[in-house]
Amino acid sequence: MDKFISLYNFIDFAKANRKYPENTANNLKSALKIFEKELNAEELKSIDMVGESINEIFRSVVIANKQKSIISLNTYKARLLKVIKDYKRYGINPSKIQSWTVKSKESTPLLIKKDKKDKDNINLSNSIDASVNNYYKIEFSLRENAKVALSLPKDVSLKEIKLIKTILDSLSEQE
Repeated sequence: MDKFISLYNFIDFAKANRKYPENTANNLKSALKIFEKELNAEELKSIDMVGESINEIFRSVVIANKQKSIISLNTYKARLLKVIKDYKRYGINPSKIQSWTVKSKESTPLLIKKDKKDKDNINLSNSIDASVNNYYKIEFSLRENAKVALSLPKDVSLKEIKLIKTILDSLSEQE
């Protein structure tokens, strides 16, 4: 029987193994803190009991957090359930974490920027597979059926940008 506190350790372990980005780990811990305040002694001793009693616990959380919107509280509930699910899958036996493939739909776009002139053609986002979350993915259309996609590290330097520009300029000289 795993204790609720094990979920905090699991989040840190998953973050260290690049399964949760830092902001996701922090959001998950916030959800744990909100729910932890409403757990009784028995629930604190058993993650399974928390999962089984989630609706009753959620009612207590709503009553205790009247200043928060129900939408926010539902988000916290979903985060708690996600941690419990991930913990059961990968936390009980830590060696299984290596088989955990982070799906791209779990990656959170950090930056979505639309160009003012052609806002439908240029998107800058971080929607690359979450296992490569230190990169920006830039995609845009040159014309119909002609798309460009670039993956750049978030810490790209000015020197590297100039190198990319030189390479692109050399393409125009080949015409």
